[in-house]
Amino acid sequence: MDTPAVPMPKDTREQEILGRLSEIRDKLLLLKQDRTKYIRSQDVIELYDQTVDQVRQLNEVRKGKDRSENRVDKVLESCFQLLSLFFMTIGRTSEAPAAYALTSTIKRLLDHLTEADLFSAKDLTSMSKTLDRLEDIVKTTDSRHSPYLIELLANRVELCKASIAKLRAKLDRLEEPLPGIHEKLISILRSTSLANTKAKFSATEVEKLRNQLKDIEKLRVDGKFLTQSGRVAAGSEEVSDLLNRCLRWSEIVLEKKGEIPESFQPIYKVLIGIRNELDKLSITPAWSLREADLYDFQRQLDRIDESRVDGNWLDEEGKPAELYVQRTLLYLVRRSYGYIYHLMISSEPVSEALLPIYNQLQTLKRCLLEVKAQGGVSSPRDLYPYSMKLNSIDNMRVDGKFMVGNDIPEGQGSVSELLAECFELSYELRVAAEEQQSANTP
Repeated sequence: MDTPAVPMPKDTREQEILGRLSEIRDKLLLLKQDRTKYIRSQDVIELYDQTVDQVRQLNEVRKGKDRSENRVDKVLESCFQLLSLFFMTIGRTSEAPAAYALTSTIKRLLDHLTEADLFSAKDLTSMSKTLDRLEDIVKTTDSRHSPYLIELLANRVELCKASIAKLRAKLDRLEEPLPGIHEKLISILRSTSLANTKAKFSATEVEKLRNQLKDIEKLRVDGKFLTQSGRVAAGSEEVSDLLNRCLRWSEIVLEKKGEIPESFQPIYKVLIGIRNELDKLSITPAWSLREADLYDFQRQLDRIDESRVDGNWLDEEGKPAELYVQRTLLYLVRRSYGYIYHLMISSEPVSEALLPIYNQLQTLKRCLLEVKAQGGVSSPRDLYPYSMKLNSIDNMRVDGKFMVGNDIPEGQGSVSELLAECFELSYELRVAAEEQQSANTP
C-alpha cells in the first residue's frame, strides 16, 4: 500500500510505532479483501484497540514536542479510515469510529464546492444534517473510544460546519426569485457535465439543456434579474455570472463532443471507471456493498485529486490541461466523492452477516405497504406467501437472536424491529380481509 511522499520519523520510538501501525493496516487490508466470510465485530474491535494503544504511545512520545507530519500520521490515517468503514460494515454506524470516514469525505466535498464556487442549497442541507448527527455521536461517545480520535472528529465537524456557514452565507444573499433560478442553473450545469461524460455523446441532450438556459436568459431585463416589484434583485450579478458560465460550458461541450486528448486519456478512463462502479453500487447498495470496499475508491480518488498542481492536472510533458479537460476531470472526481458520501450515509445499522435477512424484510415491508396502499387483499389466503416467508425468517432465531455460527452479529434490534413491523402489517391486512369477507357474507 503506497503512502504519499512524506518523511520517515526520526525518533526511534516513532519508527517502532510506525512498524506496528503498518502491521495493523496490512491486517485490515487483508480482512477487507477476504470475501470468503463476513467481517466479525470481534476482529474489527481487536484491531481498533491495537490502533488506539499505538495512538496512546504516540501521544506520550510526542508530548511537549513541536512536530511536523511524517509517515506515522499517514499510516495512522489509513488505519482509522479502514476501521471507520469496518465499523459501518459491522453495523456500528452510530459510534465515533464510524464517523471518521464520513468527516473525511464531507471535508473533501466542501473543499471542492468552495474551490469551484458551484453548489446548491440541497448540497448544504444534506451535509448539515449529517454533521449534526455526527456531532451528537462525538458528544455522547463511549468513554472507551480514543480521546485523540474524539478530539480529531470534533475539530473536523467544527471545520466542516464553518465551511458550510460560509457557503450558505453566499446563498442567503440571493433575493427572490433568484434562489430557485440558482438551483436550476446548478442542476443544468451538472446535467451538461453528465451528458459530456456518457459513453455515447448526445448533442441533442446538450442542446435541450442549452435551450433551458436560454429560457432563463429571457427572464432578465437589460441583463438583470428583477424582483416582483421590478427592482434589481440582490444577487442578480452573481446569478448572471453563473448563467454565463453555464452557457459557455454548454458551448464548449457541444464543440468538443466528449473528446478527451490522448495525453489525458489514462486518468480520464480511471475516473470514468470509478464513477461508473460507484453509480452501479448506488443503485443497489443494500445488496452489493461492503462499506470497507469504499476505501479503495477513496484512495484512488485522493491520489488523483492531490496530483493536481495549482488546481490543474499536468500531462507527461508538464503542460496543464486545457479548461475543457480540467472541468471534465474535476466533475468526475467530485461526482465520485458525492457517490461515496451517499453510500456512507445509506449504510444500514446492521452487520453484513445479517444484511441478507434485513434486505429480505425490507423488500417484504415494501410489498406489504404497497398491498395496503392498493386497498388490501380480498381474502386472507392471498397473504399466505408473505406469512410463509415471515415465519421462515422468524424460525431462524435461536433464543430470540439471529445467529451466524456461534456469533451474534450486530444489528439484532434493527432486524427484530423490522420483522415485527412486517408481522404487524400482515396482521392488519388479514383482519381487514376477514372483516370484508364477514360483511359480504349474507
